Formats: sequence, C-alpha cells, structure tokens
Amino acid sequence: MYVLLAMAVALALLVGLMHLKVRIGLAMVISALALAVLLGVTPSAFWSAVIHEWHDKPLSQTTGYLFVTLTALVMLVNSFGTAMKETGVSQRLVPAMQGLFRSRRVAMAVIPLMMGMLPTPGGIMLSAPMVRDLGDHIGVERSRSAAINFLFRHQWETIWPLFPAVPLIQGMFGISAHTLISHNIAIMVGGIVGSVFFVLLWGIPVRRGDEPAHRRFHHNLRGFMDAFWPIAVVAALYAAFGLSPAIGILPALLVFLALHKVPLSCWGAIVKSGMEIDFALLIFGALVFKLNLEAGQAIPSVVKLFSDMNMSPYVLIFVLPMLVSFLTGLTMPTVAMTFPFLVPFIGTGQETKVGLETLAFSGLMCGLLITPVHLCLALSATYFETPLRKVILKALGPAACVAAAGALMAVLGR
Repeated sequence: MYVLLAMAVALALLVGLMHLKVRIGLAMVISALALAVLLGVTPSAFWSAVIHEWHDKPLSQTTGYLFVTLTALVMLVNSFGTAMKETGVSQRLVPAMQGLFRSRRVAMAVIPLMMGMLPTPGGIMLSAPMVRDLGDHIGVERSRSAAINFLFRHQWETIWPLFPAVPLIQGMFGISAHTLISHNIAIMVGGIVGSVFFVLLWGIPVRRGDEPAHRRFHHNLRGFMDAFWPIAVVAALYAAFGLSPAIGILPALLVFLALHKVPLSCWGAIVKSGMEIDFALLIFGALVFKLNLEAGQAIPSVVKLFSDMNMSPYVLIFVLPMLVSFLTGLTMPTVAMTFPFLVPFIGTGQETKVGLETLAFSGLMCGLLITPVHLCLALSATYFETPLRKVILKALGPAACVAAAGALMAVLGR
C-alpha cells in the first residue's frame, strides 16, 4: 500500500506544480526526484538500474538511448514546424486539407490517424505541426486540437502489428494474429467513436461563407504532399530499414529547406528554433520517473498487493493493467509486467478467453489515455501550449468508451 501512496503523492505533486504554472518539464523532473525519495531509491540503486537495463535490454529500450533519440526527434520536429511557416507551406496546407477532405473535422483527425501507424516513441510530434496550424486557422481551441492529435494518434496501438505489444501478446497467449486483431479492433472502434463524439462533434467552428472555393484535387493533393512528404520519408525509412525517426527527420528537414530555396544562412536559426530546454527536461523527467519505478521495485509490489486482495477476476483483469499503465505511461512495460500475471485467468492456446484479453488491453489503454506521465500526452500539451489538465479532461470520455468496448468484448467472449 505504501508504494501506491508514494506514486500517488508524486503524481499529485506533478499536477500541483503545473497548477502553480511551473513549466511541465521542470515539474516532471521534480516529481521524478520526489518519487525516488519516497521509494528510497538511492543514487547507487538508480545507477544499478541503469547498468542492469544496459546489459539486459536492447539498446533501443535503454534510458540513455531513449533520451537522446526522443529529445532529438522532438526538437527537430519543432524546427520542421518553423520551417513550414518560414516557407509558407503551413499556410498552403490548411486550404489543401480542407479541399481534400471537405470536412474540417475529418481533415484534423486523419493526419494523426495516419501518423499513428508509425510506432515510435514521441511520434505524436510528427503530426503536431499540421494539426496545430489547421486548428489555429479554423479557430479550434488549442486544448481541443491537442486532444484530437493525441487521441487519434493512439487508435492503432491495439491491432497494428508494428507496435511490439501486439506480437508479444499474441505469442504470450498462443493465439493467431487474426484472433487477436478481430477482438482488439473493438477497442479501436470504441476509441474512434468516443473521440469523434467528445472532441470532434463539439468545439469546431462552422465553415465561414467567405472562405475561398476549393481548388482542383491535384492542387490540393500537391499542397498536402508538400507538407507531408518529409514525414512520409521518415516513416518509410523506419518501416523499411528500422532507421530511427530521430535520425531520418534531420536529412528530411535539410532537403525540405533546400527544395524551398531557403538561404543557407537561415538554416541554423531554423534548426535552433526547436532547441527548447523544457522539451528535454520533460523527456528526462518521464524516463527517470519510469526508471525509479523499476529501481524501487514498485510494480511487483503493486501486482502482489492486488493478488493478495482476492478481488473479482474481471475487476483485476481490467484494473491491474490500467493502474500500471497510468503509473508508467508506457504500453510495452505494462504488458510485460501485468499480462503474465493474468494468463491463469485468461488462458492460453485454444482455451484462451480472448474477450478477457481485450478487457485487459482496454484497461491498459484507459490508463494510457489519462495519465500525466504519458510522454505523448505531456508533449502534446507542451507543443500546443495548453494546460495538461484540459487535454486530460477531454480524453476522459473517449477513455470511457474504450472501457465500455473492453467490457462488451469480455461479456461476448465468455
């Protein structure tokens, strides 16, 4: 119980600091340090955890690698947003998107939905510049634009096989990809329906009568591709060669500047415009928070607490992944730490109650959609310059729809 209280105090401190207008990056670092004190994580224990993950985890999952690559990705995406403005591409993107999709609601949702197929940490920043510019142009409140970008970015996570949690769960329960996806797609449907109802149907200004007529399709497509191709190149390099988006986006940005004939003397200023220290602090704090949980053996303690409470299996299957994902803000670690504990309740092979697996994954997604330590959520709030609590409040409705979809599949799959 003490471990739960310690984590609750650390999260409450994070929320309180942000309420006091402390920048979110600094607030995240302070919260992570407070968690270390509360859990009794000494510098030597913390360092041991760093060494342990260096030896036992792939390089791409180590804290140092994640800090460097995520910080580079976020800052270069920020620089790309500046480049889009300087070249006038972002201004041309708005009418192009409206012309292609006609509905401004569809235009705002389809960008992060497409980018959501690229499973990279911090990948939410790839769609952020386009969503923010389009939302600003049509008069959408920044917190709603941030929520749209965040929610639609995460709709693929339960079924898209490029997300490592999907094949991991498939192997863990010994079921086919078709079986897993055919059940988990209910979570995606619930999430999209909830996101459409709670953030798209409301707060989007009606189209003005003085807006220019739509151009021809090929003009609109060209305006869209002018902004989208650098991101598409990054995604293609990642999918084809496994090249980190943090590496792929730099040459894409430089080629973008060259094609738009931006003077070489301006390149440094454009790249430098994305070097925001609070982004680095935010990523550092989130990763240290996660590492403190590991060093303090917090998650095993939580799992043991729930197992000792003898609660209903259905409640346990939903609540345990939700709580761990809420505390860590991460999908893969939540699956790795909680789903093996749930195997006796869900079964394996032909005996698998796949509806209960869907219930567990829906709990994980609910925690992920509303936790302030989820890096994508924090990055969205920071980039869109809006209070984090406003984005979280807008995510509550869609999260409830995800929970309802999981509960429905659990009932149907008995």
